Order: sequence, then structure tokens, then C-alpha cells
Amino acid sequence: MPASEPTILATSMGFFRGDRGPMDLRPGPVFELAAELAEAGPQPRICYLGQAVGDQPTSLTAIYGAFADTRFRLSHLALFPMPNVEDVRAHLLAQDVIWVGGGSVANLVAVWRVHGLDEILHECWQAGVVLGGVSAGSICWHVGGATDSFGPRLRGYTESLGWLPYGNGVHYDSEGQRRPLMHELVGDGTLPTSHCTDDGVGLVYRGTRLVEAVADREGVSAYEVSRGADGSVREAVIAPRLLG
Repeated sequence: MPASEPTILATSMGFFRGDRGPMDLRPGPVFELAAELAEAGPQPRICYLGQAVGDQPTSLTAIYGAFADTRFRLSHLALFPMPNVEDVRAHLLAQDVIWVGGGSVANLVAVWRVHGLDEILHECWQAGVVLGGVSAGSICWHVGGATDSFGPRLRGYTESLGWLPYGNGVHYDSEGQRRPLMHELVGDGTLPTSHCTDDGVGLVYRGTRLVEAVADREGVSAYEVSRGADGSVREAVIAPRLLG
């Protein structure tokens, strides 16, 4: 069964790291939430997209290891050096959840557009496949956000897919440049009203409506950053629901 309406799960969350190095990952509770939103069966089908880091083999190895002992049926779509599945559209439409990893949102969106993946993913969204992701995999569904795609100094980016008519700020509590730049971008009109997430927080959209924030830990929040009629920037806390 597909989701009851088009659903996006845009986050600064995903996997928990173990103590055996960067390859030691385990899925956080956000993936069970994604399966629930997708109204998936006992073996949810999830496809990982890693174009934001150029489909790095080491990243794929870590992701497959993380899901190895779970109920999820994992696959991946690679576009480097060419698609790894014969019919990209059919493969993605057959999923319950599509999860997009972090990295460069500018490179991610550019590569998707070259391959027509933006149109395919939009069809998946409308068909009830739950679209989710972390960092670049969160900003990509919005108008844009703050990104380090062009270097270590964060810059504004407004060339995302734009299906969600908001800006998006990720890693809001863990990277010092994020909050002031998002305030600047909203204040000068570069970005519209924006939804931002601390690490460990995600946003659930039904259609283009933000219906709730969720968290995989205590002490973190989501935020709405908006511009007032007098040009001032306002930040309102959106309290998240703690996931089990």
C-alpha cells in the first residue's frame, strides 16, 4: 500500500554510529517512521540514493551493512558512471521509501536533472512512495537552503526541486554558520519562510503541509524562520515528537 497522500520526510537525522568506526552504522527510528508513513508491509522496500557524494562505494557498503539484520529490503540506485538498474522509473516506483543521503545538494540536484530523475521522483511522490533524506537529502525537496556545496563557507542555494515552498535549514544546532545565514537569507528575501532542524530532528510533510516534527533524541527542536512585515526575522520553535 502506498502512503495515503504525497509524503516527504526531510531531516537532519538517519543512522546512529557505533564505536567501531565510520562503517559501523545502524538505522535510527526515522526509518520505521518512514515505513509507517508508507503503509508498508512487514518487509518495507527502501531504495538508497547516494548521488550527493557521487555514489561512493564505501558509503553503499556501510548502508547495506546497517540494514543487513533488519526487516527492510534495501536496494540502491547509482548514477555513476551509469545507472545500475535497467529501468530506473520502474525500480523507484516499486519502493515503499526512497532515502537520499547527505553531501552536496547542488551536485545532487544537477545530476538528477541530467538523468530526468527529478521528474521520476515527482511521480513517485505523487504515487505515494515516501521520499526522505538527511541534510542534502532534506534541502533538495525545498526551494533551497544554506549549503557547503561550493566550499567550507556556507552559501545560499535556491535551485532545489522546490516541491515544498519553503527554505530548509539543516544541522541547525551543530554548525555555527547555519542559524545566522538562514536568518540572513530569509530576511533579505532570498529564501521564503523556512523550516530548520537540529541534528536528530525531522519534518513530516503531507502534500506541502508541514504536519509535525519528530526527533530521535531529547533536547532538540525544529524551527520556523519567517520575515515580518517590518523586515525583521522571527524564529519560532516547533516542538518535535520523540520517536521510540
